[in-house]
Amino acid sequence: MIAIIGLALGIVLGLVLQPDVPVWMQPYLPIAVVAALDSLAGGLRAALQAAFDSHIFITSFLFNVLIASCIVFLGDQLGVGAQLSTAVVVVLGIRIFSNAAAIRRSLFRS
Repeated sequence: MIAIIGLALGIVLGLVLQPDVPVWMQPYLPIAVVAALDSLAGGLRAALQAAFDSHIFITSFLFNVLIASCIVFLGDQLGVGAQLSTAVVVVLGIRIFSNAAAIRRSLFRS
């Protein structure tokens, strides 16, 4: 329940305050969001399979965001940032849809 209240409060604060994203962070933010969504989908899948562990979820969440951001940073340094960003989004997108399929199977037994 605390997590849901925190999420709702964060959404409201974001809509009211409308914070600006620094220019240096703009290439990394979408990748970090996709990595976070991957972790959330994996956490929901684990919860539905009665295998959820909060320690694993938190470390997975932080590690996914960090690794995805580092890959994009490396790509920027090598001059291929857009290509590596696309690769990260594709890989994480595949994982998100794989987790979504498992969630659908768990919820609807189909």
